[in-house]
Amino acid sequence: MTEPVTTMEAAPALGEPLPEPEPAPGCANCRGWACRRDIARKAGDLTRVSDCNVMIRRCTH
Repeated sequence: MTEPVTTMEAAPALGEPLPEPEPAPGCANCRGWACRRDIARKAGDLTRVSDCNVMIRRCTH
């Protein structure tokens, strides 16, 4: 009979976080997401900040 494994695997290697995206000039959608991001940051809602960053990156301008 083999001994049970009692150690954890090594932590995954995560890269550096992406820089915060800037809204595209003249894009109302990006501006809106940036505004929501600022409000979320002031409220301490970092999950919403991250969501807004994703939306800015995905915007088709």
